[in-house]
Amino acid sequence: MDRNPEKDPQDWTTGDEPMTGPQESYLRTLAQEAGEEVPERLTKVEASQLIDRLQEKTGRGR
Repeated sequence: MDRNPEKDPQDWTTGDEPMTGPQESYLRTLAQEAGEEVPERLTKVEASQLIDRLQEKTGRGR
């Protein structure tokens, strides 16, 4: 039994809040490696989705 299932970012109750400092920092690192720019003023959900995409592109993360 999975005691800590991952919630879909779309289901986050705080997902529409601005991205966190750690999200922004990690996004900037990933974006630099991927040769992409990080858009300004992302929400937590948008940042999470972009992190997932950039992790796939760079081979980082999961």
